[in-house]
Amino acid sequence: MIRLFRHYVPLPLLMLALVEASVFFWSIPLGKFARSWSEGWLFSVDGLFGKAFVFMLVMVSIMTAMGLYERNFWDGKADMMLRVAVGFLLGLFTITLIYYFFPDLYLGRGEFGIAFAVSFLLVALARYGFFHLSDYDMLKRRVLLLGCGRRARQIEQLSNGREGKGFKIIGFVRLNESDEVAVDADRLLPVRGTLRDLAEAQQIDEIVVAMEDRRRGFPVDQILDCKISGFEITDLSTFFERETGKIQLDSLHPSAMIFSDGFHQAALKTVSKRLIDVVSSLLLLGLTWPIMLVAALAIWIESGRRGPIFYRQTRVGRHDRVFEVIKFRSMRTDAEKDGVAQWAQKNDSRVTRVGAFIRKTRIDELPQLFNVLRGEMSFVGPRPERPQFVAELSQSIPYYSMRHRVNPGITGWAQICYPYGASEEDAREKLQYDLYYIKNYSVFLDLMVLLQTAHVILWGKGAR
Repeated sequence: MIRLFRHYVPLPLLMLALVEASVFFWSIPLGKFARSWSEGWLFSVDGLFGKAFVFMLVMVSIMTAMGLYERNFWDGKADMMLRVAVGFLLGLFTITLIYYFFPDLYLGRGEFGIAFAVSFLLVALARYGFFHLSDYDMLKRRVLLLGCGRRARQIEQLSNGREGKGFKIIGFVRLNESDEVAVDADRLLPVRGTLRDLAEAQQIDEIVVAMEDRRRGFPVDQILDCKISGFEITDLSTFFERETGKIQLDSLHPSAMIFSDGFHQAALKTVSKRLIDVVSSLLLLGLTWPIMLVAALAIWIESGRRGPIFYRQTRVGRHDRVFEVIKFRSMRTDAEKDGVAQWAQKNDSRVTRVGAFIRKTRIDELPQLFNVLRGEMSFVGPRPERPQFVAELSQSIPYYSMRHRVNPGITGWAQICYPYGASEEDAREKLQYDLYYIKNYSVFLDLMVLLQTAHVILWGKGAR
């Protein structure tokens, strides 16, 4: 893992992004060169690298929007190649629009055709190779776990899933004979000599402290010896945060938050975030107003020209202030006729036919842009919840109120990483992603969320 602007990015994915960015950039000069060769070597580089940079920027942004640089995009080679193909089609459409509005960037059809075909072929080969190389153990970090109880078991389970692609557990160290063994007993490693000797013998890259109780038998001197010898020492909560993109509530303690390097609320960050909110909202309103007009007309017709088009609902915002969120109405007008707040369920019978479509495509969320312009919401942030749910969840889930330290968002880190939440357990899981976002907020993370929201909409993830 490498940390960019406070956000953890898997090093293999970063390398893949750099390789593909190079492919996109140099495919333009290659297309120009190949075309000039067929026409008698009439080759000019005037303005060529600027055009190559624009092509690279557009294509990398679209690939990001397709979810192809997500840490958990492992849905199989077929899904990956489908996303690459869709990304290139969107790239072709976008580049064509750019050439129309900015003629100075125009490339001849022959040159661009060669560049486009070459870049698609090389990206497909790079993706195919990356997909296979990522399973090689020699490319994974070798991790040693100090502890063999419930906390160590959580990392063992993590290593068996998609989030465990970047590391390999070499073994577990049982520090006390009385410690419960909750992991595979065959993977316990005896310490003959010192902990440093074991780490060197096993060629360990990282030692993760996953003890149940550090007050009992914590080997300070040996861990310090390993640290000074160059081994990376990581505690359980930091390891989970880095590998999963969320802060694990089970291993979270107040002292860990107090002395962590996150949760900054600098004035420059606040101003830059507000600027992004306003610009993004105005831009999206300018692009989507025809869609909003059609949606409003469809809702009005379906309701027999009598029902309301918009739906206002009280939500909890920053510092626990309540506000009315504005959405297109997607349910029957009597959806909560008894006045009791209800979670939206899968295939909810209260959803209308038009409502099902606008919820699936997230069109129902577009009126919230006015909430953003009024400063009640942000473009990116935790999902705003209803006061009834907030009161219940704050009692049962620790640290739940922390998500109200920032403006709620139309989209967010939790929304793109986890499907629609419709239970207390879902709310707990999404809170872990929200805490990661609040702790590690940066403009870079906001831009990543905005781009990756596109593939959530295109693939219909989490909509109900």
